[in-house]
Amino acid sequence: MATVTLPARPRTEAVLWIRKNLLSTPLNVLLTLLLGTAVGGAIIALVGFIADADFTILRVNLALFVVGGFPRDQLWRVATSLGLFGVMTGLVAGLVWSGAAARAREAGLPVPPRSSLRQIARRFWPVGLVVAVCLGLTQTLGPTISVVSALVLGVVANRIGQAVPHKWRRWMWLLALLLPIVAYLTLTMSGIGWDQWGGLQLNLFLTMAGIVFAFPLGILLALGRRSSLPAIKGISVAFIELVRGVPLITLLLLGVFALGFFLPLELRPSGVTRVLVAITLFESAYIAEVIRGGFQAVPPGQTEAAASLGLTAFQSTRSIVMPQALRATIPAMVGQFISLFKDTTLVAVVGFPDVLAGSGFANTQAAFNAQGLARITLPFVALIFWAGCYTMSREAKRLERRLGVGER
Repeated sequence: MATVTLPARPRTEAVLWIRKNLLSTPLNVLLTLLLGTAVGGAIIALVGFIADADFTILRVNLALFVVGGFPRDQLWRVATSLGLFGVMTGLVAGLVWSGAAARAREAGLPVPPRSSLRQIARRFWPVGLVVAVCLGLTQTLGPTISVVSALVLGVVANRIGQAVPHKWRRWMWLLALLLPIVAYLTLTMSGIGWDQWGGLQLNLFLTMAGIVFAFPLGILLALGRRSSLPAIKGISVAFIELVRGVPLITLLLLGVFALGFFLPLELRPSGVTRVLVAITLFESAYIAEVIRGGFQAVPPGQTEAAASLGLTAFQSTRSIVMPQALRATIPAMVGQFISLFKDTTLVAVVGFPDVLAGSGFANTQAAFNAQGLARITLPFVALIFWAGCYTMSREAKRLERRLGVGER
């Protein structure tokens, strides 16, 4: 009697991956069971916490967490600035893709694909989660309309940036650079200064402004430390070592309480300006050391080859050494930016109502002055910072893959 052999059922890739990575050895099976039990318990605890928690304190104080003491009758300025930020982000992304596509066509290479809305959602889902939570807590339609409008404007600006003719690209870049200035003027018109800002708005502002001001200063300090002129090198080394040896909170206290004594009364800056100066000086010293490490990673033969081609020291540094050094420092640089974002919570120590200080203010309100409310507000603040830091880390890894950092 003939024996009929049935064909083997094809195993899915998921099953093969599980058997290879999770169940390959008895030790892996044990670790998988233990970790699975821990993760399952954490998920059950999280679901129970969300089901039993009373989020009224977040719903009532959501504006306090987001904008702090910004005048409530002027929140349209925040909504307008959010729309301008959406336009700027979409326009810059479109112009970058358009430039990359033009260079690929000139080199005869495949044109990079456009990022779809699904890909963008997968890349920025932590930020989208925080936005969804905040919109779910709102009691009016105004914030939802503002966020949706900013997203729509960003998508439209992205398509415009991708389709803009080459002769107009320079003007589009100028428009993209002017939009943050317009947003700032919108926020500060009618006497609404930095000192009236607060909440997450203040944390984001200090982070972005600190990066914008500290990054070029850090490059100058790194170049000064490599200078052959003793005076410039000595000043750069002294500044870097002095600032890196002092905690950030010390510089913040000096900036807030001591900076005004060295200036005339009419020239004394506002409180947020003093904080920004302290953060800029602190971050520039660390960025200088990161960039100095990138300079050391560039082989000396690169500089020698540039000199043999007749390039000056400035041309060699600008066109050959600096791009390679910055490329090599992407992981450390992004780590420093993430640290800056978290360090902005220290401004609460010197009396500025950031998002962490807003948590403390909400917990001490008479209507919510009950034990255990911090278990609601602090996880909310932690979720905000985790979303920002995780997104920055993921985007840095994506940039590393595109530039081939760590590959020969």
